[in-house]
Amino acid sequence: MELLWYGLSAFRLRGREATVVTEPYTRASGLIPPRIAADIVTFSRQPVPPLDDVGITGTPQVVAGPGEYEIKGVSINGIRMRRGERAAAGRQHTTVYLMELDGVIVCHLGELDHVPSTEEVEALGKVDVLLVPVGGGGALNAVQAAEVISLIEPRLVVPMRYRLDGVQLTLEPLDRFRREMGLDQVRVEARLSITPSSLGDEPQVVALEARRS
Repeated sequence: MELLWYGLSAFRLRGREATVVTEPYTRASGLIPPRIAADIVTFSRQPVPPLDDVGITGTPQVVAGPGEYEIKGVSINGIRMRRGERAAAGRQHTTVYLMELDGVIVCHLGELDHVPSTEEVEALGKVDVLLVPVGGGGALNAVQAAEVISLIEPRLVVPMRYRLDGVQLTLEPLDRFRREMGLDQVRVEARLSITPSSLGDEPQVVALEARRS
């Protein structure tokens, strides 16, 4: 499976049988949506914007809520999670997605904004790759993200939704998350190729360069 990041919570996961795009954004984010072909598109909340407005090409299947899905060989489990007391009206819940591509289980935490309970963590089960918000601004901040990682115990952590040039949200920088994790530095890659055998026993943190096209 190949993993690319387009900024905020938008990733492209390309497996042997299908391509999944998570949380593509509109121009209201401050970023210009890149054009991305997809078989499946996931959104953590509704309403879902028109796919043309978020740069998605083709005729993908949209997944925008809790449930179990099997689409083009990709298993997806959408789990409804409550949001904190400060959540905006009409946005009291988010959907966390577990996706299995090429034998790798990826968890995208969407707009989770609190440290989940023991029951909520148990509902997630095994996670190989955790895509976790770290910049606050309506989702997990650096302190919360570090605690969530310790609870879920993924094999690979990829931070998302942190400060980038142009983003309209007020977000914390990646460096704050680095300090909370006790790391001297965060490894940065343009893309990741992930297989079950490439994941080590010790958890790793790898940031991705934000692609703009």
